[in-house]
Amino acid sequence: MIPTAYPPREEIARLTARMLLEIGAVHFNADEPFTLASGLPSPTYIDCRKLISYPRIRATLMDFLTVTVMRDAGLEAFDNIAGGETAGIPFAALVAERMALPMSYVRKKPKGYGRNARIEGVMTEGDRVLLVEDLTTDGGSKLSFVDAIRETGASCGHTAVIFYYGIFPDTEKTLADHGVALHHLCTWWDVLAEARAQGAFDAATLSAVEAFLGDPRAWQEARR
Repeated sequence: MIPTAYPPREEIARLTARMLLEIGAVHFNADEPFTLASGLPSPTYIDCRKLISYPRIRATLMDFLTVTVMRDAGLEAFDNIAGGETAGIPFAALVAERMALPMSYVRKKPKGYGRNARIEGVMTEGDRVLLVEDLTTDGGSKLSFVDAIRETGASCGHTAVIFYYGIFPDTEKTLADHGVALHHLCTWWDVLAEARAQGAFDAATLSAVEAFLGDPRAWQEARR
C-alpha cells in the first residue's frame, strides 16, 4: 500500500535516527575504532541490515523511504525498483511493494555461470529504475550498480538509501556527475543529535565522534 502520510523531513530524520539507536544498529567506539571496507579507521559503525528483523520499525522506515522518494522525484517517476546486492535487496522489495512496481536486483559482478547476468528479475529497455540500498558513504559503490542498470537500456537517475553518512563533501557531486540524485532518511549528524538527546553514549565518546564527523579524513590520517 502506498503511504499517504508525509511527515516533515526533519521529523523523518529524527525518528529514523531514534529507531536505529533503539535496535542497536549504531556503534560508537573511539578507543578501539572500527575498520571500514576501505581499510581506514572509524569511531562509528552502522548496521542497517538489522532492520529486517524488526517488523514495526522496518515497515515505518520503508513508508518513510517511499514517501521521501515520491515527494522528491514524483509519484509516477519510476517503472522498476532495483536493489543492490545484497543489503539493498530486501529494502527494494519492500519499497516496490508499496509503490506497486516490479522489483529486480543488481549483482556486484556477473555470477560467472549460466546467463552470467548482473541483473536478476525483469528489467526492460526504457524502464526508469530507482536503485535502493541500505546506505551510502561516499557514493562510489553506487556507480557500478547504476552502470549495470543502464547497460540494459534502462535509465537510472535516482538512488534511495535509509542512511547517508553525510560527512564526505564530494558524495552528492560524485553521484550528480554520474546523473544520479540521492534520497536518504538520515545522516550521522542526525544520529549524533539523537544520541545526545537520549544520553545513549557518554559525553567523551560523543565528543570524539563529533570530532571525526567534523573532519573524517584528518581523524583517519592521524590514526593510520
